[in-house]
Amino acid sequence: MHIQRKYHKEILQIAFPSILSNITVPLLGLSDLAIVGHLGSASYIGAIAIGSTVFNMIYWISAFLRMGTSGMTSQAYGASDKTEMQNLLFRSLSAATAIAILVLGLQRLILKFALFIMSPEPSVSVFVEEYFDICIWGTPAVLGLYCITGWFIGLQNARYPLYVAVIQNVVNIVASLFFVFVLQLNVAGVAWGTLAAQWFGLFLALFYVSRLRRKLCLSGIFISADVFKRSAISRFFTVNRDIFFRTLCLVSVTLYFTSAGAQQSAYILAANALLMLYFTLYSYFMDGFAFAGEALAGKCIGAKDLHALRTIVRALFLWGIGVSLIFTLVYAFGGHGLMQLLTDEPSVRTTAASYLPWVILIPLAGFGAFVWDGIFIGLTATRQMLLSMFGASIVFFTGYFFLFPVWHNHALWLSFLLYLSARSLIQYLLYRNKVLPLQQIKLIDSN
Repeated sequence: MHIQRKYHKEILQIAFPSILSNITVPLLGLSDLAIVGHLGSASYIGAIAIGSTVFNMIYWISAFLRMGTSGMTSQAYGASDKTEMQNLLFRSLSAATAIAILVLGLQRLILKFALFIMSPEPSVSVFVEEYFDICIWGTPAVLGLYCITGWFIGLQNARYPLYVAVIQNVVNIVASLFFVFVLQLNVAGVAWGTLAAQWFGLFLALFYVSRLRRKLCLSGIFISADVFKRSAISRFFTVNRDIFFRTLCLVSVTLYFTSAGAQQSAYILAANALLMLYFTLYSYFMDGFAFAGEALAGKCIGAKDLHALRTIVRALFLWGIGVSLIFTLVYAFGGHGLMQLLTDEPSVRTTAASYLPWVILIPLAGFGAFVWDGIFIGLTATRQMLLSMFGASIVFFTGYFFLFPVWHNHALWLSFLLYLSARSLIQYLLYRNKVLPLQQIKLIDSN
């Protein structure tokens, strides 16, 4: 019983700060929109919304830097391999720098493509370009933060990412208010405030890196020649490549979900967007437990402790079920009330209410996908993670195209639930039949 409590405590020590960090993420964009919302022009609001969407897509696709670093670092931590812990941070930051240079070099093409896809009015495009041209220079900072956050999580430390996220938001709000209302820079002022917060966040994270290095006695360990060893680089890029393609599958489902709603009607689009906020809120909590899975599953494998891994998996699923039941009850009994808080538009509320029962089912259908994602990242079983996402994406698109002629938007929501459930089921089967037996073989070979 004491051992069980120990594992639950370890899960919460990572999950709780991670949940708080996740909740602060949208505040950067919301604070920008709130500031320009008081400038008296809809063009400003539209520009910030489009500009934020462009950067969110760039950074979302690059999220493999955080996940790959987290999984491999947690294994090095479990194995007490201090040199590899150090090497992984440098390796990850090197990859982030290369990607940032590529993005900066292609910035004009990225902007043109984004404007072509979104087709804003000319009055908005001018401000989108102004916002983009400033914020693009924050790319190295954001990608660097991804690497450092993954490194912190891998080292079982979720407090430092929380500190960085909170302070970064404060800097963003203060700097944006100064540039907009004191220097009268309008959209450019919001962009400069965001840029300042991004770089401040990176330097603050580097400060915490030095503090954690001292705490773990890494300060006297220098980067070894193995940092660019062929086998290490091969593993690094294999893991991150699989996560990258997995993210593309996820993005394709998410974008098509929005597109499918837009093709039906403006009310359906608005209702789907409103209800998807319920899923987003739930995901902030479940991602915290996924982060715990990354850190703790990787540590168990690094320490070659399969018994601890099985215990951690059971404990994570207990928390996943508990959190999902709470959200199911909240959405079942408070879903309509939350809808009234989110919009005053009666037609949108009426339309959304028709699809609320599907949203109530999301927590129980989706918790397994989040928990397994964290575990698979910790085990660096990224190929199996990619296969599960690919299979689930096929389930989503197949279900939607077959059911849409009869059920219309209900078919879209049912397909989304099937997609979440398929991810969980496929990962469970892969874990039981492929991933866990492979780890057992590796453990026998190492002994």
